[in-house]
Amino acid sequence: MTTTEIKTNDRTAAPATTVRLNFAKAAPKAFRAVIGLDAAAREGLDPALVELVQIRSSHLNRCAYCLHMHTTDARGAGESEERLHMVAVWREAEHFFTERERAALALTDAVTRVADAGVSDEVYERAAAHFGEQELARLLALILTINTWNRIALATAKRAGTDER
Repeated sequence: MTTTEIKTNDRTAAPATTVRLNFAKAAPKAFRAVIGLDAAAREGLDPALVELVQIRSSHLNRCAYCLHMHTTDARGAGESEERLHMVAVWREAEHFFTERERAALALTDAVTRVADAGVSDEVYERAAAHFGEQELARLLALILTINTWNRIALATAKRAGTDER
């Protein structure tokens, strides 16, 4: 099996040996569109919440590049190491996160894994109880955007620690 073949038994791919393409240069209009969506999604959301959502989605998608970038950004913004370590197990570490953050993380899990079970009414209603309609729409856009960034990074074999923004 080569390093780019998919293992069918666990649906994970071995890391590619080289970066495959520079998405920003190869598709500049598409890249700028994702940047625009990202900026619009973040508008008015708490920066700490933005990083938690991006970290959680990157965990679920196994995107080391984005995980490294967003944990670095979160630390730079003053996020504690304790909370950063607990994002992966947020359900079991509920006292580290507010109800609002837990609602956002639950929505992040559901949207990121939408093919598994969809977004339940319970998860949606929990998020809607903590976020107004416009803020909830921006949160949803944020989750969609980080999933897009994760897929771009994974598909193009971006390397964690290179932080090429």
